Amino acid sequence: MTLTNARRFAPPVAMIMAAVMVASVLGGCASSGAPPRAADPTRSETAAAYNLQLGVAYLQQGNLALAKDKLERALAQNARDPNVHGALAMLNEKLGKLPDADKHYRTALKLSPRNPDLTNNYAVFLCRTGRVEDGVKRFMDAARNPLYQAPWRAYTNAGVCLRSANRLDEAAVSFGRSLRIRPNDAEALFQLADLELGRGRAPASRELLDRYLLTFPATPDLLWLGVRTARAQGDRLAEERFLRRLQRDFPDSEQTRESRGARP
Repeated sequence: MTLTNARRFAPPVAMIMAAVMVASVLGGCASSGAPPRAADPTRSETAAAYNLQLGVAYLQQGNLALAKDKLERALAQNARDPNVHGALAMLNEKLGKLPDADKHYRTALKLSPRNPDLTNNYAVFLCRTGRVEDGVKRFMDAARNPLYQAPWRAYTNAGVCLRSANRLDEAAVSFGRSLRIRPNDAEALFQLADLELGRGRAPASRELLDRYLLTFPATPDLLWLGVRTARAQGDRLAEERFLRRLQRDFPDSEQTRESRGARP
């Protein structure tokens, strides 16, 4: 896998789950016997949460037209929901409307400045658009936020961002921080081992992979990296072992399809 292909950020699933939770909570509020004066705002917020949930689902499916329709409805129904703005930011990024995406991220964080998921997601956007310094700073803010339930994800993303800027020593430190928090994080391990291989340090990459695979489950990425690392070392037996395991355990994976051109 090339360096370009390895530059992956963890998906913003936390915001999507938040949208589902908001819908559930507001649904409960709508039937809680609230006084008549509060009924209309509650219905509006509940409708917004429902449209947000649908919009995010359509966004995941790649149906951008329906996602746009639902998210714009949610915005009209509750313009002060930071999750609505966060989802609109992701939609606008997919549509190539980067200034609009930036505006919605900033609005979301203005409404919820201590929200670590939104901070992480905005940092991903910043790094994708070349604003590395600001992106890494926001990843660090998210990682250090005691409310964030997945700080390792922010450290991994910061490492990917730094790696994209060829700041490899800093990237390695960030991946290491992620693994200290969550030793079984396959993505952080892959990123660090792939970085080491890319720097011509095949033995270090192999040591990371072997130690990880002794304890934690394999992934297609890690096994294919094992193939390439063993090949770089000239270890034909290990290369074949990694290759057989990849093709046996993950026969339908993209990595297995790529491996069909490798030596048997």
